[in-house]
Amino acid sequence: MKNKITIAIDAMGGENAPDKTILGLSIFYKREKNVNKTFFLLYGNEELILKKIHKYKLPLNNIKIFNTETVVSDEETPLTAVKSSKNSSMWNSIQSQISHEADISLSAGNTGVLFVISRMLLKTIDQVSKPALAGLWPSKKGTSVVLDLGANIECDENNLVDFSEMGSALYRSLFPENTPNVALLNIGSEEIKGTEIIKKAYTKLKDISSYGDFKFNGYIEGNKLLEGDSNVIVADGFTGNIALKTAEGTAKFITDSLKESLTENIFSKFSLLFSYFSLKKFKNKLDPRKYNGAIFLGLKGPVVKSHGSTDAIGFYHSIDLCNRIVKGDLMNKIKNNLSHIDVKK
Repeated sequence: MKNKITIAIDAMGGENAPDKTILGLSIFYKREKNVNKTFFLLYGNEELILKKIHKYKLPLNNIKIFNTETVVSDEETPLTAVKSSKNSSMWNSIQSQISHEADISLSAGNTGVLFVISRMLLKTIDQVSKPALAGLWPSKKGTSVVLDLGANIECDENNLVDFSEMGSALYRSLFPENTPNVALLNIGSEEIKGTEIIKKAYTKLKDISSYGDFKFNGYIEGNKLLEGDSNVIVADGFTGNIALKTAEGTAKFITDSLKESLTENIFSKFSLLFSYFSLKKFKNKLDPRKYNGAIFLGLKGPVVKSHGSTDAIGFYHSIDLCNRIVKGDLMNKIKNNLSHIDVKK
């Protein structure tokens, strides 16, 4: 584990920046026990950043600010961003890994632009043909890693195997005491079901799992995703993104319906007094801010994408995620796992 972790942050990305960025950072300072072991490089409007730092009374001894005049807008397209975003707060936060100033980069800015810039500057790991977008989901047994969430619409069996190894490395870096249990998202749990690509991936993963990087659980259906028996869920980006949006919509429907039922009349409101703590626990379990932060896997440096509309608490969780990723030595774990694929080829 590194003695000093350096996180490069695009302080201007997303809604309400840099206010939520700096407030999220102040929450990290309050909650992290070994905060002096984490150093922050902040990229953006120096004057605005300093105002927020003074507002939230953050110490400057572990913070270095780099003034940038340009900010990548949400309306920017990946095609035009390559020309217009150079030396922006987003660009420079990623560039800091090239110059070995930072261990990881974080932005709440435009997802498509962030992915293109990250891939262009950091480059793809030699063994990986397609980087993946991974996210964290709650389950009955804790937290699961799910990928790909939309970076690659079409994938072959080799891509799915790469995703499995990288997803397992991410899970082990975040939860070192647990074993990654990989499953392929499919229309059924039987071996005969699914496309030819997913069947070939099944065969390869069954073989590669003998190295001990993960336990292979075979196929998993959509209704079992939150059970937690499998904690690394692998799919192509098309399927994974549909699963993500369906899960988000379902969670919102449940919480909205529950809120409506509990506030519709005086009797239901009175019942809240007796179930307050249970409902608070339920709400906390499904709070999307706790799982904020999607990770680009397959690049030569780690990049975390915070949701653009999250608040300071959500941004704090993405900072904490960055800290845990570097502490968990993600990049070396990915390198080790992918080496086993090369042996089997």
